[in-house]
Amino acid sequence: MTRSTSVVVGLGQIGSAFAHALLRAGHALVPVNRGDDVSRVAAEVPAPAHVVVALGEAGLEAWLSACPAAWRASLVLVQNELLPPDWHRHGLEDPTVASVWFEKKANKKTTVLLPTPVAGPGAESLAAALDGVGYDAEAIPRAALTAALVTKNLYILTSNVAGLDAGGGTVGELWDTRRDATLAVARDVLALQRARLAGGPGTGAADAEALDEAARFAALERAFAADPAHGAMGRSAPARLARARAQAELLGVAVPMLAAIARRREV
Repeated sequence: MTRSTSVVVGLGQIGSAFAHALLRAGHALVPVNRGDDVSRVAAEVPAPAHVVVALGEAGLEAWLSACPAAWRASLVLVQNELLPPDWHRHGLEDPTVASVWFEKKANKKTTVLLPTPVAGPGAESLAAALDGVGYDAEAIPRAALTAALVTKNLYILTSNVAGLDAGGGTVGELWDTRRDATLAVARDVLALQRARLAGGPGTGAADAEALDEAARFAALERAFAADPAHGAMGRSAPARLARARAQAELLGVAVPMLAAIARRREV
C-alpha cells in the first residue's frame, strides 16, 4: 500500500505536534525548515495529502504569496488571528483550516483546552490524525468555520491583551476579578473581527452569527472555564496588541480599550 505523504512547513511546537499526528496516522512526512528551497521540495513532492503551514502569524502573508502552485489545493492553515479574508486575498477558496485549541510547549505535557475544529477538504483525515494522538479534534462544516475562528481570535487576543494590562495572572483571574475590563477588551476585539470580515467573499448569515456578541461571549466564557489556570499573558501579547491596533487603524475601527492599554503599557 502506498503511504500518503504530507508536508509540514515550520517545525516549532505546533508544527511538531502536527508532524507527530501525521506520522502516527501512517503518513510519510516531509519537513520544510527555514532556509529550505521550497520550490525544490514541491517538485519532489508535487501532490501531498496535506501541507501544514505552521508558521507564526507574522510569517503567513509572505509564505502564501510564494506558495508553490502544486501545493495550494493541499494547504492546512493553523494560525491564530486567522479569518477567511486572509486566504481569499491569495485566491484560496477552500483551504483546510484548523483552529488549534491544544498548547504544546517544550518539556511540558500538551494541554488540550477544547476540541480543535477542522474544516475544509482535508478535515476528516486531519482531525482523525490529531484525535489519534490525543489532541481531540473534530471535522466541522465549512459554514461553521468563521464562528470557530472568531471564537479563537476572541480568546487569544482578549486573554493576551487583558493579561498584559493586568500584568499577568490567569484567565480565571481575569474573569473572576477583572471581568468588566476583560469584556471591554473583548468588545474591541469583536469590533475588529467584524470590520475584518465586512464585505469579504462569503460574508452572509453564517458570518453574522459568528459575530453575535452574546454567542461569542458565551463561547469565550466556556473557553476560560475549560482551563482557568491557563496563563493570561504570553510572550506574544505586546505584538498581538500592536498588530490589532494597526489593523484597527487601517480599517477605521474605534478600539478605545486597546488604545488605553497600549498607552499604559507603552506598546
